[in-house]
Amino acid sequence: RRFWGWLNAVFNKVDYERIQAVGPDRAASEWLLRCGALVRYQGSQKWQQDYNGLPTGPLGKYKIEAINATESCIMYRGFDYLDGLEHVTEIKLQKCIYIQDQCLQRLSETKTLQKSLLQLKIISCGNVTDKGIIALHKLTNLEYLYLSDLPAIRQKETTVHILQQALPNLEVELDLE
Repeated sequence: RRFWGWLNAVFNKVDYERIQAVGPDRAASEWLLRCGALVRYQGSQKWQQDYNGLPTGPLGKYKIEAINATESCIMYRGFDYLDGLEHVTEIKLQKCIYIQDQCLQRLSETKTLQKSLLQLKIISCGNVTDKGIIALHKLTNLEYLYLSDLPAIRQKETTVHILQQALPNLEVELDLE
């Protein structure tokens, strides 16, 4: 078990030279696919899941529009890859064992995502607490938030109320027990 944690940490190590060399969308695609997530590019309906099948072409041609991190090993350590992504409108974090409050706070503080992110789904991420959900208040354009199976959320009504006061246009859908 410790070996997998170490390997996942290696997969999440940020290569800043690579970001400079190939651009933020390509570098983030490589990181996400290495960690088992899927990406969808602008103008495409198809989810990219094969690292070796990453599209080639002029740098900057493929812009990430959506991220599906279901059962991926993405962790806080790799979140610097999100910094230059300007076109991400939706993110799904489902069954991500390394996602925690610190990750959601980092997501919320990412300037480009504050502008572009419209939909966020957080499902079965056991380390996410009320604090992490409230931290999302900086995602000023967020329109839809789906929260499901988050056992560490203790005060769902209060948490949602605080978030909706900060983001009056936000629709929150809850499936929490």
